[in-house]
Amino acid sequence: MEDGSPKSAYELAMARLRQKDADAGIENVPLTDAQKAAIAEVRNFYESKLAEREVLHQSSARRATDPEALKVLEEHYQLDRERFVSDRDAKIARIRRGEG
Repeated sequence: MEDGSPKSAYELAMARLRQKDADAGIENVPLTDAQKAAIAEVRNFYESKLAEREVLHQSSARRATDPEALKVLEEHYQLDRERFVSDRDAKIARIRRGEG
């Protein structure tokens, strides 16, 4: 938008981020259609895994009567969620780098 019109706060922030990336030597490479499809597939897979894990957790939580057992179930559930999210993000990063 070099036409002299006022820029929104969003446009100004994006311009600063692009400049910061350029200064750091980060190159903005658009994703290929194959990469976009692979990323969508990974996201769908992990979304279904997270939903499945949530259903299993809710089922187990309803059966738990001991508060301590419920606490342990919740901890395991949170660890599983974090692992799924971490695995998903790592796979997406590899796809973005062109590693598969």
